[in-house]
Amino acid sequence: MLYAFELSGEHDSLPVMEAYACMEIAGLDFKEQEILDQCLIVEIDGTVNEIETRLLYVAERLAMSHHIMRVAGMCETSAENILEMAEEIDYSDHLGPGKTFVVRARKIKHYCDFEREFIEGHVGGKIFRKGFRADLKTPDVQFRLILGQKCIFGPVVASVDRSAFEGRLPHKKPFFYPGVLMPRIARALVNISKVKADDVLFDPFCGTAGILVEGALIGARVIGIEVRSMIASGAQMNLQVFGGNYNIIAGDACMVPLRDECVDAIVTDPPYGRSAAIRAESLHHLYDGSFREMYRLLRKGKLAVVVSEMDITGFAKDAGFRIIDEYSQRVHRSLTRRITLLYKEK
Repeated sequence: MLYAFELSGEHDSLPVMEAYACMEIAGLDFKEQEILDQCLIVEIDGTVNEIETRLLYVAERLAMSHHIMRVAGMCETSAENILEMAEEIDYSDHLGPGKTFVVRARKIKHYCDFEREFIEGHVGGKIFRKGFRADLKTPDVQFRLILGQKCIFGPVVASVDRSAFEGRLPHKKPFFYPGVLMPRIARALVNISKVKADDVLFDPFCGTAGILVEGALIGARVIGIEVRSMIASGAQMNLQVFGGNYNIIAGDACMVPLRDECVDAIVTDPPYGRSAAIRAESLHHLYDGSFREMYRLLRKGKLAVVVSEMDITGFAKDAGFRIIDEYSQRVHRSLTRRITLLYKEK
């Protein structure tokens, strides 16, 4: 069965990697079919009910997608091809007796030369003439047309509540300090670490706990260390509001008071070139010591995701990590973040 992830377009690679990680966490047996601009298509084995129950869980975790669709048809992005495709589909496979529908379209960049409302109306008309009832306000089933490099069409089986992240913007939390990750990027990085509910997620530079809040919300047990006592107290305040199983330690990331191999994932955004105080002999000393501690604490076969404005390759390799991948994220003209995925060998 083919499914399509309607990606947010916030980054070229991270939404795809997040979708893969969440499907793996959910225990789905999937295979990539095609990656298009802001759309990932995968083949998933299993029964429809089993797959789509698990995809609901995937959608609850995702940050960088909009919807997950069951693919009913694909074609070239021209009005003629889309209408021909829509005519040939057996909608009884997607609409139960008495169920209502609506058709919505999303244009990706410059790939189509017709109006969204035009194709919504004409495709909806074809479904209506096959005996199904439309409801523009509260439909039972939403069909979507992704109008990109190809047209991908099908019913939505799960949607991501992206508005929830807006309520967790840094300045809306009880304790705010500038220079932190936005909730959607923090959640995506937590997902890419493949941390599961009841796993231990660790952030040795936790700041105001933006990463840890996202980890706690998906059911992980979170532990953070922050060298500045005022910020550590603020992290505690933020976690109290959003709940979960958490522990904040006011301490040094180079000397963590935890036993060896006790954490299942690490996601962190170490300080670099910011106003945050660095209580170490030097930035080099801080990175060298903290990466060695991260390696010591992480269980074998697990992942660490590190955000930095500098190249951390040497520190990671010296500590013992294998570098799996590296991504860049342009924040603004003078700031590009590096996101590095590290692995501790079994």
